[in-house]
Amino acid sequence: MRHQKKTVKLGRTASHRKSLLANQVCSLIEHKRIKTTLAKAKAVRPLAEKMVTLGKRGDLHARRLAAGYLGQKDAVKKLFAEIAPRAADRKGGYTRIIKLGQRLSDSAPMAYIEWVDSEGAAAETAPVAAKTTSKKAE
Repeated sequence: MRHQKKTVKLGRTASHRKSLLANQVCSLIEHKRIKTTLAKAKAVRPLAEKMVTLGKRGDLHARRLAAGYLGQKDAVKKLFAEIAPRAADRKGGYTRIIKLGQRLSDSAPMAYIEWVDSEGAAAETAPVAAKTTSKKAE
């Protein structure tokens, strides 16, 4: 039984899983929203939030810890310059997971993971809500 076993293994070895999750966090930093399976999104969320917490600290040690985990200098720069300052007033909950349904090929549950305070994500979802309210009014 897997009682009190927090690590989600995702069917991979430890090194492969670490690389996968680091790359997913880098993609999330770069694109602000990624589409992935629900299990991977749930595994990426705590790591992405830890990186934002390091970005909010902003000191050299935090930058080196983030660079050591992510392994991509551009992602670290963007994290500390753009994403962390936007989340400065939040105490947590920097990401959201939006469930999309099942993938056609293998019926894997899919989801978007995105930053809560991202301008692009809010702009994409706002017109959809406006269209549905106009139909209800008619």
